[in-house]
Amino acid sequence: MGETISREQALALLKTYNQEPFHIQHALTVEGVMDYFTRELGYGGEAEFWAQAGLLHDIDFEKWPEEHCTKAPELLREGGCGEALIHAVCSHGFGACCDVEPVHEMEKVLFAVDELTGLIGAAARMRPSRSVMDMEVSSLKKKFKDKKFAAGCSRPVITEGAERLGWTLEELMERTILAMRSCEARVAAELETLC
Repeated sequence: MGETISREQALALLKTYNQEPFHIQHALTVEGVMDYFTRELGYGGEAEFWAQAGLLHDIDFEKWPEEHCTKAPELLREGGCGEALIHAVCSHGFGACCDVEPVHEMEKVLFAVDELTGLIGAAARMRPSRSVMDMEVSSLKKKFKDKKFAAGCSRPVITEGAERLGWTLEELMERTILAMRSCEARVAAELETLC
C-alpha cells in the first residue's frame, strides 16, 4: 500500500519524540489493534503498513500537542516514511486538528479506533482485572454514555468513526475490544522493555 520503514526504525522514531509510558503504551496498543484489523478485514498483505500507521499515529502529540497532525509530516519524512503513511497518520486527526480526510478503509479504521482504544483502556484500568480480557460491550457502553469518564476520549469522533466504516457503534466497540484482547499481553511485555 505504501512505503514503510522497519519496525525497529519506527520504534526508534517513536521513542525520539515520546518518552511518557502512557503515550508509548497507546502507540503499541493502536499498532496491535491495526494489525488485528488487517486480518479481520482481509488486508493481511498490508499488515506492516497498517501496524506502522498505528504505531506512529501520535508521533507529534507528546511534544507538540498544539501542532498535532501538522508537525507529524516533517517528523515522519525525516524518519524515512513514505507519503501514503504520512497521509494515513494525519487522517486520524481529521476535523479535530487537520483537514486530511480518511479515505482508505485503513485510515477509517485508524480514525475510529484511536479514541476508542483510549476509552477502552481507561475502562479496563477501572476493572478488578485491570484487563480487557473480561470486558463486555454492555459495560463499555455505560462508560461511553458517562461523559465525565475519560472525558478526553471524544465520543463524537468514535461515533463518526463507526459511521465512516458503515458499522454500528456497538459493532465497533465489540470488534475493538477483541482487537485489544489480541495484543494486550504483548503490549504489556513490550512496554516493560521499552520504559
